[in-house]
Amino acid sequence: MDGDISRVTGLLRVEKQDGRVEMKNQINEYTDLFDAKNAETRKSQYTDVVNKYYDLATDFYELGWGSSFHFAPRHKWESLQSSIERHELWLSNRLGLTEKSTAIDIGCGVGGPLRNIAKFSGAKIVGLNNNEYQIGRARRIAEQSGLTGQASFLKGDFMNIPIPEGTFDAAYAIEATCHAPDRVGVYSQIYKILKPGGKFATYEWVMTEAYDPQNATHNAHKLGIERGNGLPDLETAAKVVQALRDAGFEVIEHYDRAPATDIPWYYPLTSRFTPKGIFHTWLGKFAAKYGLTMLEYLRVAPAGSTATLEMLRKGADALIGAGESGTFTPMYWILCRKPE
Repeated sequence: MDGDISRVTGLLRVEKQDGRVEMKNQINEYTDLFDAKNAETRKSQYTDVVNKYYDLATDFYELGWGSSFHFAPRHKWESLQSSIERHELWLSNRLGLTEKSTAIDIGCGVGGPLRNIAKFSGAKIVGLNNNEYQIGRARRIAEQSGLTGQASFLKGDFMNIPIPEGTFDAAYAIEATCHAPDRVGVYSQIYKILKPGGKFATYEWVMTEAYDPQNATHNAHKLGIERGNGLPDLETAAKVVQALRDAGFEVIEHYDRAPATDIPWYYPLTSRFTPKGIFHTWLGKFAAKYGLTMLEYLRVAPAGSTATLEMLRKGADALIGAGESGTFTPMYWILCRKPE
């Protein structure tokens, strides 16, 4: 985080910066996509769903979570941040990245995982992202980190990647392709830009075998996760694996990494009192919500700040519910290869 006071107080600016659009009206337009539209309509408007979501949520994520927007299996002896970094470097090792590798990060966010993996492996990595605000922040932070010769960023749609066929040795996506309206479509694009023999690794958000589509509670959690995280429609693990095969990939391995942990992946979203965790406790939620409400009333914070925070809170509650019931995982691991 760059530490300026506007970020700490929850996005108090309304002017455009790095391509960020004003928050005013964004939250209403975003929620309309879920209140008035079904999953198929959201898929057809997925760029609106994803961009509106990240225009609203990015700074809240960075404030409360850090620059790597994903979960991780965590042991008792490590912090949340160290578990996130280990999760990223584990992927780098399984993908076989070295200083000789060229890779692409699909849906790179603000570039947290990309920077860690680039520093660790020495690989040259391109971050692909269709959100103007996140791309701007990723570029600036990479420059500040001295990675301009190793990390670069491209604004583009992962359903139509503007890169020549057979460009990269490897590709990865960390909790990103769940935003795609068509899994076969996005995986086919990734397949296209890999060299023959190139590998693709991904951590996927999926519904597990415990999910019952006839169970009202399960469906409420599913929709809550989708709405609170900018997702057109969550798929099951089996459908995601089959989509990779349909795109042409040879699937090397696939399994849920969530059980390989001492602390449940959703624990950081539950009530606890730590310096970072205060934002997830009832006290922190109360202070953030009503603090923002007062700032909106005083016209210091942009209209929509409180509604955005409330949307994220409800999304977190849905993640906790689905995690406790075992119907959802955010870290279904898949490693696959483009045949020679």
